[in-house]
Amino acid sequence: MTNHEAAEPAVRKVRLDHRQVRVLAHPLRLRLLGALRARSPATATTLAGLLDTNTGATSYHLRQLAEVGLVTEVAQPASGRQRWWRAAHDLSSWEPTDFDDDPDARAAIEWIQGDQVRQLAESAERWFATQHEWSPAWRDALGMSDVLMTIPPARLKQLEAEVWELMERYRHETEAETEAGTGDPQARPVQVFLAAYPLPGQTR
Repeated sequence: MTNHEAAEPAVRKVRLDHRQVRVLAHPLRLRLLGALRARSPATATTLAGLLDTNTGATSYHLRQLAEVGLVTEVAQPASGRQRWWRAAHDLSSWEPTDFDDDPDARAAIEWIQGDQVRQLAESAERWFATQHEWSPAWRDALGMSDVLMTIPPARLKQLEAEVWELMERYRHETEAETEAGTGDPQARPVQVFLAAYPLPGQTR
């Protein structure tokens, strides 16, 4: 059921359940949720223009997301018949093994992970096509890097947790500066991906 709420802040993080991942495994729904996390609140019309689709499609898929608690409707004064939406959470988390007992949810989370890789590739291609338009400071700051290491799974989980904690601290600090009006005028939204995969030919 859709929740009607005032401007109450979104919950920071949600651990996705089986039903949520099955609903989320859809290209438009993933992008709607991402757009709302970056630009809440927004109407279906605004989101349709942003994602190059139609209002009917965005309205339908917003309702699907709302049914599993991933987005919520927000009351806006003098908004007429427009319905305003926001993300119900800032971040989604899961462990792949959360869905080992549910083949449909496991297939859904595998599709979502694949879509994250596709989004990374699209982001990189957009950057390569437009990087000449950015300042030297941004060209040196943006991009990708990697490191090879030999590490057991427990330490890799610890590394990921520490890197995530660091990113969260930076995110919190920059959000606080923006809200206080003290942020750097050069600040722009960026998407940071965290990934770790085994080298080919490794034993399991």
